[in-house]
Amino acid sequence: MKGIILAGGLGSRLYPLTHATNKHLLPVYDKPMIYYPIQTLVRAGIKEILIIVSGPHSGHFIPVIKNGKEFGMEHVEFAYQEKADGGIADALAIAHDFADNGPVTVILGDNTTDADISDSVKNFKEGATIFLKEVPDAHRFGVPRFDSNDSSKIVEIIEKPKDPPSNFAVTGLYMYDNTVFDKIKMCKPSARGQLEITDVNNVYIKENSLHWAELNGYWLDAGTFDALYLANKYWAEKKNPTIKNIKI
Repeated sequence: MKGIILAGGLGSRLYPLTHATNKHLLPVYDKPMIYYPIQTLVRAGIKEILIIVSGPHSGHFIPVIKNGKEFGMEHVEFAYQEKADGGIADALAIAHDFADNGPVTVILGDNTTDADISDSVKNFKEGATIFLKEVPDAHRFGVPRFDSNDSSKIVEIIEKPKDPPSNFAVTGLYMYDNTVFDKIKMCKPSARGQLEITDVNNVYIKENSLHWAELNGYWLDAGTFDALYLANKYWAEKKNPTIKNIKI
């Protein structure tokens, strides 16, 4: 299993911070944001990783990641997404050659989690597995609609619904077999001009080959000011519990 971290985009929701550097290099307590998805993959036993970047600050990743050895990676590559706002699936398509006909675990570069997905990685066989998390603001995410007769089965994923059919969010963590690249080719740009990963997941659903697992532990995508603050707070208190008692 190889790993792919999607760290492109312009990070416009975090302007003016992201005028200075890529969103995924902003600090989350004592580490650049991208350290967290790297740790998630390496902890799961995934040591060959492709980091897909885009935008004007792409070169900033090299001195931060270097050759990846200090993170436990055996091999790291970088690839450039020319269309920074092309969407998650557009970025993933770039990884076709890197995947080398094998399965991949994909994680968004702004996802911070302490979940251990190593068992899911070891047991992955075919199709797709998406990780879900119950959240209070599901309308911000892709949301699964479950079969009314079988709550373990997803019948559809809806992107940012006004009236979410469940309280579960599709986190930015996925496992795909190598047919994902053919499925991306089947998708057309959405109304916002992007190739949506939700459309790719719905193709797997139509083929009855999409599975899901609940992500146990902490998870937050740090792509907004509020979420970035909360992620910093969580990781600061996790690493240094006494920080709660500090008064300024």
